[in-house]
Amino acid sequence: MEYNPRIHKRKSIRLKEYDYALSAEYFVTICTYNREYLFGEIINEEMKLPSIGLIIQEEWLKTKSVRPEIELDEYVIMPNHLHGIIIIKEQLKTKNNATVGTHGRASLQREPKSLGSIIAGFKSITTKRINEMRNTPRLPVWQGGFYDHIIRNENDLNNIREYIFNNPLNWQIDEENPLRNMK
Repeated sequence: MEYNPRIHKRKSIRLKEYDYALSAEYFVTICTYNREYLFGEIINEEMKLPSIGLIIQEEWLKTKSVRPEIELDEYVIMPNHLHGIIIIKEQLKTKNNATVGTHGRASLQREPKSLGSIIAGFKSITTKRINEMRNTPRLPVWQGGFYDHIIRNENDLNNIREYIFNNPLNWQIDEENPLRNMK
């Protein structure tokens, strides 16, 4: 079923009142539109990236050079999603010297240099490049929104790194895999 804003009332999963430009480590998951397999395939528990997957990898890595206020940690590109850790190195201020936060209309008004603007920029450039390559103007590549988790401590960080690293190994049982083995 396609998304219909009159029927589906999308609620933000962002923490209310949390400032998503704060210096912190964030685990993000970004999924393709309709969970379509676009970025490659898992062969022998290893992700193989064709040209579209290579665009995703190139632009993900380019994100840190375009945005010097961030660092990238572990990431993995899967057939229909990307998991990654983004580290915002310093608290950033808006032009009014107010910290960047979220609110009821966060998806409509993104403050620059927040986690939402980082993901929006990444999704925008990858969609543009993929659609140019496929000659499919305005075709969606990504689902709306993204999942995020604020990493709270070193143990949390290490568990998430392990999860990311093992994602291709666990693809047959991954909940993002619509063809997973239901054992």
